[in-house]
Amino acid sequence: MKKIGWLVWSVFMIFVSCRNKDENFEWVPLKVTVSAYNSVPSQTVGHPQVAAWGDTLRPGMKCIAISQDLLAKGIDHNTMVKIEGLDGVYLVKDKMHYRWKNRIDLYMGTDVQKARQWGRKKLTITYALKKVEQPVVSE
Repeated sequence: MKKIGWLVWSVFMIFVSCRNKDENFEWVPLKVTVSAYNSVPSQTVGHPQVAAWGDTLRPGMKCIAISQDLLAKGIDHNTMVKIEGLDGVYLVKDKMHYRWKNRIDLYMGTDVQKARQWGRKKLTITYALKKVEQPVVSE
């Protein structure tokens, strides 16, 4: 009986913690061009597995690179991003060259063929902006 109680409590706490996390964010839609990239020397500057913010990329990670103009929209390092037609949440771990605008790159490890097959698509992403708490003003 104790195991069932513990299980119910654990499931409840996971549900509550996930729900509260989502309530702390405003999800903002944005239409962008989505292409793909790999951690191979021919596509990067410097060490192929090290991203712009110093994160180490590994095949299988759900992460993206963003064009630098998206920084002004509040999309920054470790911002959560949902991509139309894809499951899960991706994290911003890398930045693209400044010449690219309104664009993200899906990280596809070292599978260059998979990245080429993806091509370039116009999709809607939804990114998480942390809600700013409004100060309580007393009269």
